[in-house]
Amino acid sequence: MKKYTALEIQEHLNTLPGWVYEGGFIAKKFVFKDFSEAFAFMTRVALIQEAMHHHADWSGVYNKVTLQLRTHDADGITAKDIGLAEKVALIYD
Repeated sequence: MKKYTALEIQEHLNTLPGWVYEGGFIAKKFVFKDFSEAFAFMTRVALIQEAMHHHADWSGVYNKVTLQLRTHDADGITAKDIGLAEKVALIYD
């Protein structure tokens, strides 16, 4: 899978509000009303990741969830990462 250049990454991130490129990952922090909402979001994202066979580095603490995406096989950001971020954007209000 083709690894995106920094310019290509930024072009994609321009269409994904709140996502940033840092430390070799594209990342976003999500904030919810409470733990239940955060956990429900993580469950939905887990199902998407499993269907895509592409899994994020992530963490959840109470009402906050942080996703970091990177295609480890390509040692960088690829269409898999952008595709997963786009799918997550569809379920996050």
